[in-house]
Amino acid sequence: MDFAAFQKSINKQTLPQEASVYLQALWQEARGQWEKAHELIQDLPDTNAAWIHAYLHRKEGDLWNADYWYRRAGKTRPSVSLQAEWEELVHAFL
Repeated sequence: MDFAAFQKSINKQTLPQEASVYLQALWQEARGQWEKAHELIQDLPDTNAAWIHAYLHRKEGDLWNADYWYRRAGKTRPSVSLQAEWEELVHAFL
């Protein structure tokens, strides 16, 4: 699966079967299902989940919480748009 196919799956409302939990969370968030995305990654102990968790809280506007999760992921809050960060995340997990 490539980026274009992943984006198409969002419009088709069909989650790709081969999508990792990270891509599932990003897919749900892109469909407006923030809570579902958060549920999928909130209890995962790895830095990949922490990065997505940070992005979700940044999108929510909870920057203090987002910064905590960026630190857990070994990253700093980016200055790019939320859309650009979402795309970076998707590319990272494809």
